[in-house]
Amino acid sequence: MAVFGAATAVAQEDLSSDANHEDNISHQAVVLRALDKITARITEIELPIDEEGRFGTLVLKALYCRTRPPIEQPETFAYLEIDDVKRNHERERVFEGWMVASSPALNPLEHSVYDVWVINCKTVSPETD
Repeated sequence: MAVFGAATAVAQEDLSSDANHEDNISHQAVVLRALDKITARITEIELPIDEEGRFGTLVLKALYCRTRPPIEQPETFAYLEIDDVKRNHERERVFEGWMVASSPALNPLEHSVYDVWVINCKTVSPETD
């Protein structure tokens, strides 16, 4: 739990110290990388903010994704909720909190079959006709 507290403190410190800056960059999607430890399959997932995505038995939802502006040291923060869907279709929350792209081990998903980590944030461009 101390690790979770450290990751939360790092993310909150960064977000609160930049709260008055207008150059913070919030994004509309998060790019995740997921590993199935059984099959060694690695998948890159682009997940829109506030929408759910699936990877194996996991249901992934990103609530927030932010990168620092280009003039600062690069860093990406994402707030994720990850549920594991059991055989009886009940969900069990296996992760909720901040993940930091540069330090995936700071606050990792601890799951016996899957690893998930943040790669980047993405701004979704509106489609042009």
